[in-house]
Amino acid sequence: MSARGLLTALLALGSLYWGSNRESSAHAQTASSLPQVLLSADSLAPRPIEQRTGEAVTHDYAQAWQDLAKSLDANRTDLLNDYFVGEAKRQITRRVADQRQSRLRTQYVDHGHHVKAVFYAQDGGEMQLEDQVDLETKVFDGNTVIYSARSHEKFLVLMTPGADRWYIRSLQSVPENAF
Repeated sequence: MSARGLLTALLALGSLYWGSNRESSAHAQTASSLPQVLLSADSLAPRPIEQRTGEAVTHDYAQAWQDLAKSLDANRTDLLNDYFVGEAKRQITRRVADQRQSRLRTQYVDHGHHVKAVFYAQDGGEMQLEDQVDLETKVFDGNTVIYSARSHEKFLVLMTPGADRWYIRSLQSVPENAF
């Protein structure tokens, strides 16, 4: 087989891997401390996702959620580590400021994400995701829990690549029947 044929076969295998519902635990959860993110790209358009891109998006999305949880629990936006930019970062910054002013904090116990990539720009400049997350939320007033619930929530996500990571530009909660 020629080098070009081998490369084509490897790219096709990578496309099949990321386009299937079979996720490897090594790719689904890159570190035990990160939330579990299972990425599916079954009907991704207009181009397939490359394996390394899928791994990077999975890792960076999990890292962003871990940083979000830490930020809301400590009421500190410096814990976001630049995984959120633009409107997503402005919304979180406002939420942290509101919590701090109200003397509240939010604790997330993240039970995992089922993420479906639904759009990947031809130039690789943006990716749209649909996330179904299993999330336990506790709101504290001091050390007193004033709200506690476990829920399945849905988010529309817009991510864009940067020099060293994928950034969340938009993280919008959507109704249960959205997808």
